[in-house]
Amino acid sequence: MSRILVAEDEPNLRSFLVEVLQNAGHEVIAARAGDEASGLLSSQGFDVLLTDLRMPGLGGMELLAHVRAQQPDLETIILTAHGTVETAVEAMKRGAFDYLQKPLSGPAELALVVERALEHRRLMRLAEQAAPVGETPLTFGDPAMGQVVAGLQRVARTGTTLLLTGESGTGKEVCARQVHAWSPRANGPFVAVNCAALTDGLLESELFGHERGAFTGAVAQRRGKLELAEGGTFFLDEIGELKPELQAKLLRVLQEKQFERIGGTRTLRVDARWIAATNADLPSLVSDGLFREDLYHRLNVFPVRLPPLRERRSDIVPLARRLLGSVAAELGRPGMSLTPEAEALIAEAAWTGNVRELRNALERATILAEDRELGASAFSFPAPGGQPQARTMDLQALERRAIVRALEDAGGNRRRAAEKLGIGVRTLYEKLNRYGLREPR
Repeated sequence: MSRILVAEDEPNLRSFLVEVLQNAGHEVIAARAGDEASGLLSSQGFDVLLTDLRMPGLGGMELLAHVRAQQPDLETIILTAHGTVETAVEAMKRGAFDYLQKPLSGPAELALVVERALEHRRLMRLAEQAAPVGETPLTFGDPAMGQVVAGLQRVARTGTTLLLTGESGTGKEVCARQVHAWSPRANGPFVAVNCAALTDGLLESELFGHERGAFTGAVAQRRGKLELAEGGTFFLDEIGELKPELQAKLLRVLQEKQFERIGGTRTLRVDARWIAATNADLPSLVSDGLFREDLYHRLNVFPVRLPPLRERRSDIVPLARRLLGSVAAELGRPGMSLTPEAEALIAEAAWTGNVRELRNALERATILAEDRELGASAFSFPAPGGQPQARTMDLQALERRAIVRALEDAGGNRRRAAEKLGIGVRTLYEKLNRYGLREPR
């Protein structure tokens, strides 16, 4: 049985809402004002909040802000009069699930919207429970990402080829791993290859493997990633970086499900689920002759665009809390938290680098923090209104330091350092030249 909190100051409408929802089989608690509803939310657990937009004391928008900060998985439905529909739409942008316009058309409309909200909540909980160990949940309930998760859950049950698109740092590999975890192939391997992190020759060997003596340095047979993905999921990240000659070979594998190792003559078959990802505009690359149209259509069977953080605002603060817990544990500083001022600043920041940038900002702030609480001054981006924070950081110096540390951790291996930094090898070379760096020997 679902628990629903109804916040409505008009007695007749409140009684109607309670009666309809009880008849639909829900447990319903009614509040006569926003302040009363806030108290109930703080002391009891609910699945759905149904709230009037305008009430004495706290209004619906204030209750929504409370919900998003304290109980991000609670679904909120706004009740609005004709003249406040625009405000209700704004509430949806801030994380409300839906809105109903007064006067209601009847019990069926109310019951349907509430049932849809409950189904959305169930999907979001399933997504978090099924997340791979150590990974960030795909969403904390933002409608923009909720639709993506629902689509991923449906396609995961099939063997359909999936193309993930979106800006850098939006979590394409996290989504790919989650699809694998939801799929019938979950017990098989998940094999990932970053097409931007390897040179052309190394990438071909990485994909297909090679026989002993196939080229200088090939002192033993090597199984490629395609073979290793047998029975599981094969993930090609930054597919837009693939050179034309490799595109042709990859197309053959997709079409015929077979290949040969470099220097080999024996045809090998592969049974794997394909997921590709890119932050590039593949249709434009196709138009410019840089990406094969036939390969694009082979990969674009089920396209999913991952929205940037600026399009899923209600996820930002819950995501920041989750990431901070992970970052703090890694740095040996458990128990770190964000002040309300810091959370307000984080919620409004641009985050052009998306989840990756958010995590980096939290890591920098945690390293420099003198106590267990991160305030707004711990972050270097401008506050709402454009005023810079008191503590600013030399971002180029931080980037230089990160590159040096990545190279040291990778033992001077530029490919591994680039993977650790989440950039391509070419980009790493450019940054090494820009900062006058030489990798450690």
